[in-house]
Amino acid sequence: MTGASNAFDPVKVGIVSISDRASAGVYEDKGLPALQDWLSRALKNPVTFESRLIPDEQVLISQALIELVDVKCALVLTTGGTGPALRDVTPEATLAVAHKEMPGFGEQMRQISLKFVPTAILSRQCAVVRDQTLIINLPGQPKAIQETLEGLRDATGQSILPGIFAAVPYCVDLIGGPYIETNDAVCKAFRPKSAIRPVTSPRSA
Repeated sequence: MTGASNAFDPVKVGIVSISDRASAGVYEDKGLPALQDWLSRALKNPVTFESRLIPDEQVLISQALIELVDVKCALVLTTGGTGPALRDVTPEATLAVAHKEMPGFGEQMRQISLKFVPTAILSRQCAVVRDQTLIINLPGQPKAIQETLEGLRDATGQSILPGIFAAVPYCVDLIGGPYIETNDAVCKAFRPKSAIRPVTSPRSA
């Protein structure tokens, strides 16, 4: 029997956790499982993950991002290394490989995090486009990853502050990537009406 997922474009996603101690085995990395879990719930598309766990070294981070773009990841999400500490160099490594900067993603992530802690203004998450890949730096904690991707809801489940992932599928459209479709219960993607792909009926047996 043909699976329903065949109706959706396959998507390759790069996930990168950046941590000196986790990459050295001092403690278990929580970033990659958090990213994979959220994306698996949020996307209707069949997803292939390319994962990397690397230390806070600018050259290594940039190399990993270039490699993931070169293997045709439509989207690359990083976690960790975005604060003001001396070893936090993820934004520098990301901007170094950028063809275009997308500042709105970082602005929205900080707005979401400011609902919880005033130190959110210290975060330096950014997003860029390289070739046909969208690269986004996310916070380091699993809870913050979910909040920034998914947004905030009130007690009734109504959205009160959109997460950044609502804009990701249309951005990927615009840079020539696959048509990403989301599970509305997790994150409802927004596209202009002219960019929405018509729903096709299953072919008769």
